[in-house]
Amino acid sequence: MSRVVLGAADEELVLRVKEATDGDVHVLPAGRLPADPARLFEQLVDGELPDVLLIGPLAPLPEVFGLAARLDVQCPGISVVLLASPTAETWQAAMRAGVRDLLPPTADAGELRAAVERAGSSAAGRRRVLRPAEETARYTGRVITVASPKGGVGKTTVSANLAIGLTAAAPQSTVLVDLDVQFGDVASALGLAPEYALPDVAHGPAAEDTMVLKTFLTQHPSGLYAVCGAESPAAGDTVTAADVSRLLTSLAREFRYVVVDTAPGLSEQTLAALDRATDVVMLSSMDVPGVRGLRKELDVLRELCMIPAGRHVVMNFADARGGLSVRDVETAIGTGVDVVVPRSAAVPVSTNQGVPIVAGGRKDPAAKELRRLVSRFAATPIVRPGRYRAKHRAAS
Repeated sequence: MSRVVLGAADEELVLRVKEATDGDVHVLPAGRLPADPARLFEQLVDGELPDVLLIGPLAPLPEVFGLAARLDVQCPGISVVLLASPTAETWQAAMRAGVRDLLPPTADAGELRAAVERAGSSAAGRRRVLRPAEETARYTGRVITVASPKGGVGKTTVSANLAIGLTAAAPQSTVLVDLDVQFGDVASALGLAPEYALPDVAHGPAAEDTMVLKTFLTQHPSGLYAVCGAESPAAGDTVTAADVSRLLTSLAREFRYVVVDTAPGLSEQTLAALDRATDVVMLSSMDVPGVRGLRKELDVLRELCMIPAGRHVVMNFADARGGLSVRDVETAIGTGVDVVVPRSAAVPVSTNQGVPIVAGGRKDPAAKELRRLVSRFAATPIVRPGRYRAKHRAAS
């Protein structure tokens, strides 16, 4: 028998459905049916998704059709069966919303059983089509980790602009992850008001099923998806390195580009992001403390064998009046600099407005260099990480 969840039902209907399913049904708490699939999944105690969502006549039809339409797009492996007066208008609206079957509210146990079996069979068929893609990882996207030894160097600004630029190149195929677990600011940089944050995505139903994962992401008007930072440092600290590794692996199966904004330094979460990275953007401000910190971090990562094939060094806040040249920086860090973003008055304004500077076609020199950074990924193929075990894991 398929796994069945029942909502918006009175006690008499609950009894009929239990008879039809031999008692194998999860009944949602009384009250308004959630309009958001993610809220619906939160009400499932064991976190296991249903094959069939059976909705009783107590829910207003517009809300039912809204939920069904979202499930049809976000979770096509779930079949919705509605109990409502089967008028021609209701049938038409139900079909448009993706409802799989419509029964009268008075349907007996036999009719309910037959409908559940049909819906369960339909759900199983669609999941057979979906699962091979998940199991064979239809493609694993580029995980681009933006890292820096010090704070205040514009890491979030660079990450947000990179993600927005990649979204323009690959619409609906880029996600930005705020992995500054204590003080993440991606939501502010993009002008977002997220309903769910990093801990919600890293734990619970979203961590268990990739079909649920996208429903917990925040979408930017550009088409970029985002995993926004935790609401508090305490909540952020619940996200472990194992959580990060699992999350990035799942996201890379769903998105062509996964851009990760990390906290300063080498926290366990940042190390996990670097371990999963196909590319790393090493960022520093163009001053002596920043450059020295970058040299030390590069040395540590080389020792840990954690610099992936795709390495990109970015100097931010470049200013000829600062006394350092690009050649000085390259000599100090022992490697070339790939992108030099000049100091610009337009960047803090764009950050404060929550509108990345690469959006809108601005001709500012900083925007030009940030687009050049985007082109390093949008125009090149995915480079897989090596098969070595990173030393920090081998030793643990």
